[in-house]
Amino acid sequence: MENPGSINPDIQIIALVGFAEDFLHSFLENCDFEGRQLVHFDNGMILVQEWEAKKLPIAAIISHSEILSNGGLSLMETLKNRNMPSIPFFLVVRYFNSNLRILALTAGISDVFRLPLQQNRLEKRVLFFIHNWASLIKELPVHTRSIYRTGLAKRIFDVCFAGMALIMLFPLFILVALAIRLESKGPAFYYSLRTGTGFKIFKFYKFRSMYINADQKVKDLMHLNQYNIDQKKEQLKQDDAVLCEACMQTGKCQYPIYADGAKWCEKDDVYVNSQKNGSAFFKITNDPRITKVGNFIRNTSIDELPQLWNVIKGDMSIVGNRPLPIYEAEKLTTDKSVLRFAAPAGLTGLWQVEKRGKGKMSEEERLMLDNTYAKNQSFINDIKLILRTIPAIFQKESV
Repeated sequence: MENPGSINPDIQIIALVGFAEDFLHSFLENCDFEGRQLVHFDNGMILVQEWEAKKLPIAAIISHSEILSNGGLSLMETLKNRNMPSIPFFLVVRYFNSNLRILALTAGISDVFRLPLQQNRLEKRVLFFIHNWASLIKELPVHTRSIYRTGLAKRIFDVCFAGMALIMLFPLFILVALAIRLESKGPAFYYSLRTGTGFKIFKFYKFRSMYINADQKVKDLMHLNQYNIDQKKEQLKQDDAVLCEACMQTGKCQYPIYADGAKWCEKDDVYVNSQKNGSAFFKITNDPRITKVGNFIRNTSIDELPQLWNVIKGDMSIVGNRPLPIYEAEKLTTDKSVLRFAAPAGLTGLWQVEKRGKGKMSEEERLMLDNTYAKNQSFINDIKLILRTIPAIFQKESV
């Protein structure tokens, strides 16, 4: 397996992105790709830089990355934006389902292979696409949904609004941060990964409202559960760490939250309030995992204020559809649901204004409102939603 510095420019290249495991190196070296060079790149950005600088004869790309991660759809979008030559693009993943397959193929990814790999299948598929690529892209054009681009007026408004809000609210930030640190050990801020416009993944900032070991408290709170979960009790007793169904497949948390060295599970809230067969199986009234300060900042939405920094960075807008955790976004890949990702990710949006404080909202209602916003998004409508958001924020609701 070659490195970028030892490439023979006269032989076609199969670019390998993100393959760190030795066993995968050995596996791929034993594959018969008809004499083509296997060249490893640590990440997608290095691949793009080397490709552009050296005009590499790359015939195909095989990326070891989940579909919604940086080496998946994000890398595919980067290649398109840089106007790189069209070549077969393959993904090697650990987690996979039918919805993710549709999402990947719709975005133009040639094929997805789930670990463990099958040598014969990998060789046949890669070589088939290389040999027939010209005919495939001519006869089967890939139509991708255009990703939302923030208009100049909206971006100027976002930066000015968020900048002034951060300056004005700075004293409040200091007070809230001190209150959080005084009540419980741990950082005042944390970030988790969210999926925004065009399935772009970014760091999503909030004030901490729970104890940092909240996920470890779930087993101790089973007696407070409002629902019959007898079948879950034995499972929880058997595991040292509380893992959701998705994480149990790998034996470790796949959705960590990070803050100054501390780490806990992003799916903790989802686990405690998750749904199975349409009904919640674990729910706690007056959840003791939430701090007193946390309860106040949640009810007043103060915990969301650090996302003003996301607006400054360009990850989000003031108004848009709320960015979703990756495990929720990967379920919304059908034609009727993917439209919401064509709109900007925002601090506030249509469903927050329409439904906040008016009782429980179904997933169908929320999706309908998200799609409605995406179809009718305009700068004027954004201003109207901002004016309607202010009274909605202070409606008492435990979120």
